[in-house]
Amino acid sequence: MSEGLVVVTSSRPFEDTLNALVAGVKHRQVEVFSLVDHAANALAVGLTLDRTTVVTFGAGKAGTPLMQAHQTLGLDLPLRALVYETAEGEVRIAYREPRNTLKGQGVAADDFPSVRGMSAMLAAVSAEAAGGKIE
Repeated sequence: MSEGLVVVTSSRPFEDTLNALVAGVKHRQVEVFSLVDHAANALAVGLTLDRTTVVTFGAGKAGTPLMQAHQTLGLDLPLRALVYETAEGEVRIAYREPRNTLKGQGVAADDFPSVRGMSAMLAAVSAEAAGGKIE
């Protein structure tokens, strides 16, 4: 796996995992901006793809200071998590660890207290939505 990619295996069905992830984000008063259903988009052009949905979410108070200091972080913000079902029927949640994302752009995560909170929120929401452990 790529550095900074966190994958959580869910004990729940796809829809339940997706709904629990969205609910967990909203419960923390973080705005959900969009759900991108890649499988539906594939079907619309005559292709197939196992269920694959990206959830984008964020909070201006956490992300804006990062982008004020380094505008290119706008490429990686808002945060996102991928809920997907493998060909074997396993449901997983994947996300990029924010500290690694910043590191990839040459930004010291320790300079921004909000990054620790982003990381903790992503881990907690994913674990709760999956009803399982982080791998």
